[in-house]
Amino acid sequence: MVQMYSIAGQKVGSHYLAMGVLSMLFGGTYMAVSGPSPAKKAAQIPPINASSPDEEDFIKKFLDSADKDEKSKH
Repeated sequence: MVQMYSIAGQKVGSHYLAMGVLSMLFGGTYMAVSGPSPAKKAAQIPPINASSPDEEDFIKKFLDSADKDEKSKH
C-alpha cells in the first residue's frame, strides 16, 4: 500500500510526490549549473561604424589590446 495525500481535492500517492520533488531538484540544479549559452554573448558586441577601413582596423586592435590587458590583470 502507498500513503495517499489529498492535494487540491485529488488523492496523490507518496511515490508520485517523491518523483516530482526529485525531478524538480535535479532539473533546477542542472539549469542553475549550465549557465547562459555562449551564443548570447556574441550578440552583445555593438557594430563598429567607422568612416574608413584604417579607422576600423585601429578600433579592432585597440579593443583586442584592452581585452588582453584586462585578462592579464585578473
